[in-house]
Amino acid sequence: MPTRSITITSEFSGSVVAKGATDDLSAQLLRHAGFQQIDDWHGRRHRLPTTTPLADKVAIATHAAEMLRAARYEVDLPPSLDTARTCSPARPLGPYVAGVELLKITDLIRGAENGADLQQAVEQLLHPEHGALERVREALEVAGEQVNDLDEDAYALADRFGFASEFVSSAQSELLDSKAELRRVGTASKVRTTARRLRDHRDAALATSPAAGKAEVSSAPGSDTAQLNATGHPPRAAGPRR
Repeated sequence: MPTRSITITSEFSGSVVAKGATDDLSAQLLRHAGFQQIDDWHGRRHRLPTTTPLADKVAIATHAAEMLRAARYEVDLPPSLDTARTCSPARPLGPYVAGVELLKITDLIRGAENGADLQQAVEQLLHPEHGALERVREALEVAGEQVNDLDEDAYALADRFGFASEFVSSAQSELLDSKAELRRVGTASKVRTTARRLRDHRDAALATSPAAGKAEVSSAPGSDTAQLNATGHPPRAAGPRR
């Protein structure tokens, strides 16, 4: 018996069409999935209305393909209509999902613009109950216990996990009181910068220009400049008129 083949595609109009379901069983499965059957001079075919939401189109097409394949039909379904391909989340590190989350925390820390932002980002690591370090410490501790439960002779390996857990605990203790300090990061330098700018502005406001200095000297009583006349000689003392 030849393999029965059905093709489900998405047309330019936006409608999803299933072709090749010429027998009653395949037609019934497509209608059950949500397709509408059309019989005209083009032959029998099944389609979804263009107004069907995209998510529903993908879900219906995938469900129809699953039922048809279970009934031993060969189904050609494009990736754009297959939920197994369209809904799979990106996993840049494969199975290491915890590493992905830690990379996000690292990006938050790297992008901190001030002490408050930095403290909030680092809190993802240092929170005493829900921080990443506490989760790592707990996982190492449980790993050591599990080694002991599975193999009593592997006590040396269990101890190594226990020691690693204690090292993480020591790191937590070392950074326990860093929250307030992190929030103050950069604050002192900003205060110094502001004070220096205010001082520079004050000095600039009080500075006397060279022209103003000359004018002040020329107007001082008893100065040599004031004693000179237009010819460059000191003026004669005025005597009594005769």
